[in-house]
Amino acid sequence: MPANTPVGGTLINRVANNPAKLRAEAERLPAITLPAAEVWDLKLLAIGGYSPLNGFVNEHDYASIIARGALTDGTPWTVPITLGVPGAGKLAAGSRAALKDEQGNLLGAITIQQLYPRRFEDEAKGVFKTLDEAHPGVARIRAAGQTLVAGEVDVLPDTLPAAEQGLIYKPAEVRAEIDKRGWKSVVAFQTRNPIHRAHEYLLRTALETADGLLIHPLVGETKSDDIPADVRTACYRTLIDKYFPKERVILAALPAPMRYAGPKEAIHHALVRRNYGATHFIVGRDHAGVGNYYGTYDAQQIFETYAPGALGIVNLNFEHSFWCNGVGGYATSKTSPFGKEQQLTISGTKLRELLAKGEYPPAEIVRPELAEILMAYYKTL
Repeated sequence: MPANTPVGGTLINRVANNPAKLRAEAERLPAITLPAAEVWDLKLLAIGGYSPLNGFVNEHDYASIIARGALTDGTPWTVPITLGVPGAGKLAAGSRAALKDEQGNLLGAITIQQLYPRRFEDEAKGVFKTLDEAHPGVARIRAAGQTLVAGEVDVLPDTLPAAEQGLIYKPAEVRAEIDKRGWKSVVAFQTRNPIHRAHEYLLRTALETADGLLIHPLVGETKSDDIPADVRTACYRTLIDKYFPKERVILAALPAPMRYAGPKEAIHHALVRRNYGATHFIVGRDHAGVGNYYGTYDAQQIFETYAPGALGIVNLNFEHSFWCNGVGGYATSKTSPFGKEQQLTISGTKLRELLAKGEYPPAEIVRPELAEILMAYYKTL
């Protein structure tokens, strides 16, 4: 049985099939410089990670995504994929423009469908649920260009490396691996942090219900205090090598920027994982959250606002898990009769503080092998 169908039914491919011609054309075109986050978005547009989008969204879809959590044709989509510029300049609808990164490298080109103004307040409230510019996602769209450029993109093949952090990362590659293994059900796990023992509990529980597990860390732009992708990847590899059946796990990268949009990003992450072939998606506490902007289980509850089957992927909701001395293992409030005095938990902030001080976290919280990798990283800071 093939992997789950992509959103919209077809995996989009916007990789240029004649790169030499595109390069020659780009020399004559006005250029748009993409910030780092938009470069990651461009890569996912090219390889189909954002199917059914074939470029940066137009004004009608932009407004519909913000207001309804769907494209104008009704296809579920919760995060507008936009390209902002300071002003129109030489850009005009119906023309072409080159796309470059901040170092001046040519990435591809866009056929401009439309130029329109960013609706900052609508976008901030509709996607991030706040206007507070202390929120990293809100701060990013405030700092980004307030004129949005819509249109189909063509991306140079050499913009797309063979691997990200040494991992496969293209939806077609992951789908091929799923098909090769004959998996009919695939549960995907989103992470931007090293996997600790509470995460392991979720993964093992989910894997009991599926043929295979896709551990799919986000390796694009994150907050400056998040642990770097190469360190996290070393942790993932070690964990899988020592503690998981390798034939039932695929480790792949998601080259996406982190938006910290809480519930809206939970839906976004689920839809993207559908494009990678997953049939199920793990949603834990405070998924894609930051600070205190979202309720603990808001990211789970938003799935209930869509009709059954509308998203084309099944969410697996999990309670907060913890080491329970009374149980003698990991549990949740659903499975443990013991009170908080029997629970061992640690916040991400506290964990980082311990590591920064050279103190090992409890083995019940972080595997010693992973603690060694993390400790080595913190000693370099």
